[in-house]
Amino acid sequence: MPDPYAWLQNSLLTIHRADWYRSVQTIQGRAGASVVLGGQEVINFASNDYLGLAGDERLIAAAVAATQEFGTGSTGSRLLSGHRELHGELEKAIASWKQTEDALVFSSGYLANIGVIAALVGKRDLILSDQYNHSSLKNGAILSGATVREYSHCEVEELKTQLLEQRQNYRRCLILTDSVFSMDGDLCPLPALLDLAEQFSCMLLVDEAHATGVMGKTGAGCVEHFGCTGRQLIQIGTLSKALGSLGGYVAGSHSLIDYLRNRAPSWIYTTGLSPADTAAALAAINIARQEPQHRMQLWHNVNYLRELLLEIPNLKLLPSASPILCFQLSSPSEALQVGKQLKQAGIFAPAIRPPTVPTSRIRISLMATHKPEHIEKLVAVLADIN
Repeated sequence: MPDPYAWLQNSLLTIHRADWYRSVQTIQGRAGASVVLGGQEVINFASNDYLGLAGDERLIAAAVAATQEFGTGSTGSRLLSGHRELHGELEKAIASWKQTEDALVFSSGYLANIGVIAALVGKRDLILSDQYNHSSLKNGAILSGATVREYSHCEVEELKTQLLEQRQNYRRCLILTDSVFSMDGDLCPLPALLDLAEQFSCMLLVDEAHATGVMGKTGAGCVEHFGCTGRQLIQIGTLSKALGSLGGYVAGSHSLIDYLRNRAPSWIYTTGLSPADTAAALAAINIARQEPQHRMQLWHNVNYLRELLLEIPNLKLLPSASPILCFQLSSPSEALQVGKQLKQAGIFAPAIRPPTVPTSRIRISLMATHKPEHIEKLVAVLADIN
């Protein structure tokens, strides 16, 4: 009889030939601007810890205190034995920060997207999704059973055309977009998307994963950055990037959150966020709101690096309005080679390749805790490689 698992090895060989193969790289010690990777100390430009809070002593203390009081796990779904006072406090803090009526915390941002999309639309509905959206949005759309159509990246007129041609054929319509696109660093045209959503009676879901803590006057995200606070939309995000913890959230109206408590499967049937992660996220939100200097330092670092990168000839820097700066390379093999050269020089900025992105690149993400000498070394190494 033929081996029903033989195809796995053949598939792996194909992935290797395309230079798409991926493996984990073990980081030792505490998160920070410099880390030890495979026994080598490197400057970390691969982290989403934008405010440098994942190693903050206050988050660690909050996590330890919550663990001592409540134990290591929530022990069940939030509707059974898993709900703690901390969860409610965190949800109130998120709603206050986002200036929404309510919020709901999930065990990860991926689960938030999958669960919320599945709860909002089904087989009789239409999803219009930016082609560069995160995997969690794309897979959530597929799993919902709705008809899914992509529009070209940030192309508002194309989206409008699709709405004109198709909206009337479906019960509900949901527009999906990242606010900060994680592998490019650019921003969605949120005000224009909201205008279309209102014009065509659509729901709009915006994923603030890479904007939370980073964008806007108080760090509340791109909704705040674009002056769209208070307009009707669904905001999703993560607690695992600028907030240095783990988990996801959705923020919106009372009716939205109440509905999701009853209909979002990835919230209903998943163990609640651990006490440690909940307490750390709550501490991070308080720091992000009360200490704007972390965000100010982050943007100082972003602007400094961008100025220096623009001086490197022939570096194909992609448009960005965030702490994510990418430069394009010709092939997966070239991206792997540049990533390897960077690592040998003490810089951790790995290659990003298809199928994650359409074109290969090196992705650089800035942190508030990067020093000028970190940035200057990165630029010097890139100039030498280039």
